[in-house]
Amino acid sequence: MKDEELSGRLRDAAEAHRPDRERMLARVERGMAGGHGPARTVRPPRAALPWLRVAGATAAVCGVLAAGTFAVTSAGDGGTHGRQVAAAPSASKAAPSPSPSPTAAVTHPAALGGLRPEDGPLWTGGVVDPHSNAYWAQSNVTLRTTEPLSSLTVELRIALTGGVNSTGSWRSLPEADFTVSATEDGGYLVYRWTLRTGRTVPAGTHTFAGQYNHAEGERDATGDYVTAHAVRVSGRKASVGDRFGQDR
Repeated sequence: MKDEELSGRLRDAAEAHRPDRERMLARVERGMAGGHGPARTVRPPRAALPWLRVAGATAAVCGVLAAGTFAVTSAGDGGTHGRQVAAAPSASKAAPSPSPSPTAAVTHPAALGGLRPEDGPLWTGGVVDPHSNAYWAQSNVTLRTTEPLSSLTVELRIALTGGVNSTGSWRSLPEADFTVSATEDGGYLVYRWTLRTGRTVPAGTHTFAGQYNHAEGERDATGDYVTAHAVRVSGRKASVGDRFGQDR
């Protein structure tokens, strides 16, 4: 037989051969078991694959959560070891509200008795004078009326915050038309201007001012307020009130 013919037959036989996979797996299994027991066909555990996928996903999620917890703790640590990040308090364990300051304790609606800045022809407003300084202040009251008044009482109340004491007062109306007093009452320095009997306040815009020293620094005037009670020449009454603010 020629070499070419022999080579051709061997090639044809090799191409026609198909390995028996089942027998090969069985042989491998017998070899691993030491040649004992019947041969079994090795198949991949298909039923176990979905469970493995779920377990793998669960482990991945747990890993992400653990990493996130570590990142939050590290970010809140601020470079100081051993500090823990505190959770926000629940509604039942909320932090107590801070105690109100003496000025904040003044309740404007109650102090004003429900009065508003305007009532009929009468209007009032209060503001701290812009020329006040770190030791002294002046509170200006503007009173406007579109009708003459036969009776008028204006009260300016300055909350007795640190160091407050009177240094004087003035008004744009004639001095002889009013009696003036400055007293301390109920936690306030009270300036009171009362129109004398038989005198009249003309229609127009008028100013009343109270002056006082106070502790060093910018004073909070939000506890201060003014009220005014008047009787028009026609006999009808009007009452107004306003609380103070800076440069309003």
